[in-house]
Amino acid sequence: MDIKTNSLLAQMQSMSVEATGNRALPMEQVNSSSSDFGNIFKQAINTVNEIQQDAGAKRTAFEMGDDKVTLAETMIAAQKASVAFDATVQVRNKFVEAYKEIMSMPV
Repeated sequence: MDIKTNSLLAQMQSMSVEATGNRALPMEQVNSSSSDFGNIFKQAINTVNEIQQDAGAKRTAFEMGDDKVTLAETMIAAQKASVAFDATVQVRNKFVEAYKEIMSMPV
């Protein structure tokens, strides 16, 4: 099976943009040499925070009986927040694992 790397990356990026509601970082910013890893990671965490706040606001609005917010919108927002948070935790776990591995290397 021949998988084209560029097309696979493009598909993953489009799914990421879809899942986050178009709040993903532009690829020009990600590929820019002037942007460092810390800024990109901080922006990703801020995006996860925004998704969680949006889900909380929709949940509160639905519980208060707001007719503009449906149960489906509320549940979808809650699931997006859950997936975003789980992904963030997995990234953190990988960083901690990599840090421990680097620290255990002989100098």
